[in-house]
Amino acid sequence: MKRLIEGFEQFRNEVFPAQREVFRKLAAGQSPSTMFITCADSRVMPEMMFSTQPGELFVYRNIGNIVPPYAQHVSGVVAAIEYAVKVLKVSHIVICGHSDCGAMKALQHPELVQDMPSVAAWMKHADVARYVVEQNGPGLHGAEALRCLTEENVVGQLEHLRTLPAVAAALASGQLSIHGWVYDIAHAELKAFDAQRGRFVLIEPGKGRVPEATPHARFSMPATSAA
Repeated sequence: MKRLIEGFEQFRNEVFPAQREVFRKLAAGQSPSTMFITCADSRVMPEMMFSTQPGELFVYRNIGNIVPPYAQHVSGVVAAIEYAVKVLKVSHIVICGHSDCGAMKALQHPELVQDMPSVAAWMKHADVARYVVEQNGPGLHGAEALRCLTEENVVGQLEHLRTLPAVAAALASGQLSIHGWVYDIAHAELKAFDAQRGRFVLIEPGKGRVPEATPHARFSMPATSAA
């Protein structure tokens, strides 16, 4: 606690004064462009990783960067997504996994959470990734199996994300884009799921379009009439 209070004091004395006007505006509301869903792992720090300012990212963290399918589980993450889409009107939702993920290790070895019933029940929402890897990558072992499982979990959670009515409607009208990323902690690298090619590719800033997992829009929004 002493370390946290000292950190807050540093923020108040060194950071806040230089951005006083920013915080004054934020005190009246927020309008982030992106919702970022990632793991609760303490090594993953979205605001640091993307050099964002306060108010730019709407961040939600949980074990395994999981999004339960609609109507299967009433949860904080589903409520937060609905709020982000309907009220905050975010333009992008990113689901971001990461290397050396403890949740993915628990998927590989369920005995690790056998005495944590709540965690075990929560991880059922990631079973799709385990099953996909078991059925399609039986020869994978060790670090390669964990990498594949981490990527497939992101893909599976993107599929769950699309079952939420608010998300489905915004995707259909082209108001929302969705993205699946995996962050490599040791090498500071990001990979993105390219839905068109069906695989993860390295994001290289400044070198072309960042791949998306967004389906094609099927409806266009009606034009707003002039007052």
